[in-house]
Amino acid sequence: MSIVNALEITRQAAKDGYAVGAFNITSINQMEGVVEAAIEKKAPLIIQASVTPSKFLKPEVIVSAYRTLASSAPIPICLHLDHCTDVEFCKKLADIGYTNIMIDASKQAFEENIRQTKEVVDYCHANSEATVEGELGTVSGVEDQIRVAEDEAALCNPQEAVLFVERTGVDIFAPAIGTAHGVYKTKNPKIDFERMATINKMLNGDRINTPLVVHGGTGLPEEYVKRLLESGGAKFNVSTELKYTLINATRDYIAANPDQYDPGKVDIAVRDAIRVVVGRWIDLLGSAGKA
Repeated sequence: MSIVNALEITRQAAKDGYAVGAFNITSINQMEGVVEAAIEKKAPLIIQASVTPSKFLKPEVIVSAYRTLASSAPIPICLHLDHCTDVEFCKKLADIGYTNIMIDASKQAFEENIRQTKEVVDYCHANSEATVEGELGTVSGVEDQIRVAEDEAALCNPQEAVLFVERTGVDIFAPAIGTAHGVYKTKNPKIDFERMATINKMLNGDRINTPLVVHGGTGLPEEYVKRLLESGGAKFNVSTELKYTLINATRDYIAANPDQYDPGKVDIAVRDAIRVVVGRWIDLLGSAGKA
């Protein structure tokens, strides 16, 4: 079987200077397109589902589909719960079979963020094979139920990042460095690459202890992506672009085939479009051929 947690595949990525693509899905068909693209590219993969899709599709259904696809795939695949603010829901999904859990207490005060994150880490490490992602600082924009205004966003303090990781025992770490969820309002968003590199050096030094995560991949210029990889990004999240792709592919197919009433053909059009987008991201992140 090719079921893995996030730490197993991001540590190697951090060591070798590429990133594992982490793609948010909102349907099982979308999940299939993501997996097909990763298999074609021979790339390790993280499938992500945030809280709302997890509840809508039902976690048990998502896990069943994930295990079915991963068990026959020749690549390692992780199933990640994205941006969950509910400690108990984090624990529940680790029990059900998600293999990486993100507890997002980043809007809480520093000590409360540590307390909640450590509670999830301790539970997952004691009761499951799941690893845990934590976040420090806040990423602006909208991701599922998480809404952060641009003027409310706060960048991650490098010294606090070290304390946070040491005290929580978190497996992978997402520092806020200026990226944003959703669509960027400018072609040249202000990303603090130096802050990212500093945090990576302070946490990891000569060996990789805690791989770093980049949130808000959609819309970043290619040169920004490459600089983030150079600065230590080992898990790279892409969500909004897949949502747009699903809706646009559906709309385009229906507009081009107004007399067709075959849902399967719509699904194929969506899956093909998703596969192209994910394949492009895998190439950009340098993970093709790394499985």
